[in-house]
Parts: sequence; C-alpha cells; structure tokens
Amino acid sequence: MTKSAPPSPTPSSENLLPKNGSSATEVFDSLEAMRTRDVRWREGRAFSLAYNAGPDALAVAEEAYRRFSGENALNTEAFPSLKRIQAEVVAMAGVWLGATTLSAGFMTSGGTESILMAVKAARDRLLALRGVCNPNMVLPTSAHAAFAKAGAYFGVEVRRVAVQPDWRADVAAMREVTDENTVLIVGSAPQYPQGVVDDIVGIAKIAIDFDINCHVDACMGGVTLAYLARLGESNAPWNLQVPGVSSISVDLHKFGYTSKGASVIMYATKHLRSFQGFITDDWLGGVYGSSGVLGTKSGGSMASAWAVMHFLGDDGYLRLTREAREATLQLAESVRNSRDLVLRAEPESTLLCFGARDPSALNVFAVADELSKRGWYVDRQTPPDSLHCTVNAIHHDKIDWFARDLHESVAIALGQQSSGSVGTYGTVE
Repeated sequence: MTKSAPPSPTPSSENLLPKNGSSATEVFDSLEAMRTRDVRWREGRAFSLAYNAGPDALAVAEEAYRRFSGENALNTEAFPSLKRIQAEVVAMAGVWLGATTLSAGFMTSGGTESILMAVKAARDRLLALRGVCNPNMVLPTSAHAAFAKAGAYFGVEVRRVAVQPDWRADVAAMREVTDENTVLIVGSAPQYPQGVVDDIVGIAKIAIDFDINCHVDACMGGVTLAYLARLGESNAPWNLQVPGVSSISVDLHKFGYTSKGASVIMYATKHLRSFQGFITDDWLGGVYGSSGVLGTKSGGSMASAWAVMHFLGDDGYLRLTREAREATLQLAESVRNSRDLVLRAEPESTLLCFGARDPSALNVFAVADELSKRGWYVDRQTPPDSLHCTVNAIHHDKIDWFARDLHESVAIALGQQSSGSVGTYGTVE
C-alpha cells in the first residue's frame, strides 16, 4: 500500500501586521482593551503573581524601567551604568542574605533563572572537583518546580524526598538518598506551597559532610525574613550565615516591590560564583561572555530595582514587611475562625495556605471560582487541594473585604455542591 504524501504547508492567510501603521492613541487603546479581564492587581485584588508597595513606589519602579528599558546588560563596557547598578543592587540585597566580604553575586531575570544558575554552578563545580558526570540533586517535594526545570535543562537527576507532616523538608530522608553523584542539596526559606521554613542548618550540614553545594531558595523570603527577624517575629537560621550554604536567591520583584525581571543570586565566595558564567570564543564574532541564561537583557528591571531600593530605604522595607505580616496574620485568623476552612500551616512569613476542613463537603476550587467572579485572584494548589495567598503590603487594608467575599464564596460553594477547576501555577501557551 502506497503511503500518501503529507499535505504541503501553505502560507498563513492571516496577517495581523497592519499594512499602514496605527496612531499611538489607537495602539494604546487596543492594549487597554486587551487587559480589561486581567486581575486588578494595582487595586490589591491579586494574592499571587504581582506585588505592590503603593502608587508612589510603583511610579518610581515604572519610570526607572522606562528610562533604562533600551539599555543592554549584555555588555556593560557600552553601558557602565548597568555595571554599577548591578553591583550596588547585589550589595544591598547581600545585607538581607547574610553576605560576607567574600560573597559575590549576579542579578538575574527572576527566581527561575536564579535556580537554574544555582543548579548549573553546582553541576559544573562537582564535575571539575570530582569528575561527577552523572549528577543528581536532592530536594524536598515542596521545593520549587524550577529545580525540575533546571534538571531537565542541565541533565541533573532530580531526587525529590517527601516532606514531614509539618510540610518541612525531611532532613534525615534527604541524607539517605544523597550519594557520591549528588552535586546539590536544596532548602527553602520559606517553601512556597505552605509557607514554612525548612531546617536550613540540617540541610546545609549534609552539604558539608558530602562536600557539595547547598542552595537556599529565598526568592519569597529573602527580604521578608530579614525584616521579620528585626521585628522579633522570626529567628530560624536561613541565610549565608549558616555554615554549608553555598548560594541563595531572592526575588526583588516580589517583596522588594521592583519591576518584573529582577532577582539576585548570591554565592558564599567568588570561586563558587565562577561556575555560573559562560564564555566562549568558538565562533566568528569574538569573545562572548554571559553571567546567566539571557544574553541581551534590558536594563529596565535592573534600574527599577536600584531605584525602588533607594526610594524605599531600610525604614520603608521595615514598614512594608510589618504591614504585610499584619495582613497575613489577620487573614490567618479569619480562616482559623471558619467552620469550613483549615490552615495547612501557621504562616511563618507572608504566605498563607488553606483548604477545606471536610473536602467531601467543600471543593475549595469552587470557592476560588466564586472569588474570581468577585474580582479576586488566588493560587490553586494540589496535593492536597488548597488555596494559596501571597500577602503583600497592598493588602494591609484589604483583608476585611477579601475575608467577607471568601466566606460568602464558601457558603455558595457549599450550598450548590459546586466543583471547580484545579487551575495552574504557570501556563504554556
């Protein structure tokens, strides 16, 4: 039997590029129309994905981004301003992260890139040190999905270990699966799903004993935990001051309240950092060097981070952390007083996770659907089926409003025996 040839592709008949250019007014009107259904994060309606320290800080962030959006951090010889900006941002963040005079870091585009770089650096260091060519990394099931992404990108086996009943990393179980091919062990401060801080001291001790890298994912907590300690509300060791921690990441576009695209990865020493970069002259264009995944990188997010950190200052971050923490505790109390909801864990920073007290009677994803109808956006997690709120400073006067809508949404979901969709943390479209 003769196979028929596959159909030949034909050019697309749809051309969205206009033949003649539009006016600026038309362009911006179209863009505004596109986002009419977007969550109103500037109004404090999003408990995920967006962070807001108020209109003044937001205006500084956006103006700084606009001014430097065209500068290219691929080559700081052409843009020495970006070299200085990066150095100063890293140094300022280093205070929060427990950096020493030996520490060194880079800015990245976000927590995912910081995590990717930590895995890459660990793989390359242990390859150079001991010739490990079948590398693995050990991490709790609560560790961010970006570690799995890094494993897939860089050929590092991911060994996930079940967490303890309190959602913290099981240090003893992690030690059991660590072996001569392990290059990295991971802890979170806090982990995202339930908002608890792992036993960083115990995890880092494994790194010391096996002479491997230890990365602390503090993308969520790197700013908040530093200030909660000063407020007397946190004393768990988590940063570079813990012996054995080789690298740590913090996202400035989260609780640093800067524009999207700003994270810092800090290493305990310059030697450890040296395994992150990439350099080659094996092409016809000369020497190419890059500190991270990206080549061309807008200076906008870098300048925004520098500007907001200077605008807010130490006292500003202390105030914003206090406001976010108070809002978190207020929401936790509201959940705690509900007959139908239960906290997954007591919030240790500004992340809060809760589910149905009786899952057979209440589908929490139906609750999320009802909240969405009222204009609120919360994360949906599983397992177990839960709703997750990342509480930030913009919510300091919104909790009564949100809690009222939350409890009304619970009543509707119970009364209608509703089911809802799981949703996704990230999308591929």
